[in-house]
Amino acid sequence: MNKVLLGLLLGAVLGAIDGGTAWFTPAVRSMMVGIVVGSTIKGLIAGVAAGVFARKVNSVPLGILFGLAVGFALAFLVAYMQHGYYFAIILPGSIVGMIVGYATQRFGRAPATASASQ
Repeated sequence: MNKVLLGLLLGAVLGAIDGGTAWFTPAVRSMMVGIVVGSTIKGLIAGVAAGVFARKVNSVPLGILFGLAVGFALAFLVAYMQHGYYFAIILPGSIVGMIVGYATQRFGRAPATASASQ
C-alpha cells in the first residue's frame, strides 16, 4: 500500500479510537459523536501529512518526529479551542501522530517509478 493511503487509513482508524477514549471522561460523554468525528478528521490530516512526508524523506526517526509534531500541533489546536483538557487531548493525539509517522515510513510502499524503455 502506498505511503499516503496507508497514512490516510491508519490515521482515520487511530483517530476514531483516540476519540473513543473520551468516553473515560464523564464530563464529555454527551459530545461523543462530535469528538469521534473530530478526532477521525484530525487523524486523517495527520496521516496524509505523514504519508506525504514519508514519500519525500526516507527516515524512520524523522518520520516519527514529524508525526509527533503534526499530531501535537493538531491536538493542541483542538485543546486550545476547548479551553481545557489539554493533557487528555494532546497526549493521545501526539501518540497517533507518532504511530502513523512510524507506519508510513516502515510499512508504506514508495511510489513506482516509470521505467524508461524505448
